[in-house]
Amino acid sequence: MKHTLLILCNFLLILTCLGTAQAEQPLGHDLAPLPKPIPAPAFTLQDGDGNPVSLADYKGKVILLNFWGTWCPPCRQEMPSMERLYQRQQSKGFVVLAVNQTETPEDVFIYTGQLSVTPTFKILYDKNSDVSAEYRVVGLPTTFLIDKKGIIRYRAVGGRDFDSPKVEQQISSLISEK
Repeated sequence: MKHTLLILCNFLLILTCLGTAQAEQPLGHDLAPLPKPIPAPAFTLQDGDGNPVSLADYKGKVILLNFWGTWCPPCRQEMPSMERLYQRQQSKGFVVLAVNQTETPEDVFIYTGQLSVTPTFKILYDKNSDVSAEYRVVGLPTTFLIDKKGIIRYRAVGGRDFDSPKVEQQISSLISEK
């Protein structure tokens, strides 16, 4: 039942996104702090090569966890700025995990080949939307910012401009925490 509801929500999102695909939507410029930070649910997903990748592999790093799909216009719009952010921050202990919803590695490979810059961060595959259900994702894109201790501190539903100074400041603040 839970998976059927999630698939139905994603289908409705697809229809909504397709209806707004004519013009790019404005992207947000920050992530909302959670009123009560919570532990990030553990998961292990496969990357494009079929290798398991666990959230626990990145303990001690600040993680931007992004749920997305190639068919989603705001997801497509935010991807290049997400790569630029990753390039600027990765040497400081910052990781991007982009969790694709229901698509195949081949679909994503074709999509990333169309970008001006190929993403170098990890792209993972949530084929049955189990992880997105665990994170209570109801719209794409949805982004979580997880601190070094594995606590979700920020969330955003909808596209973000990851070149925004506000986003950069939020991430730098978490990176500087002991």
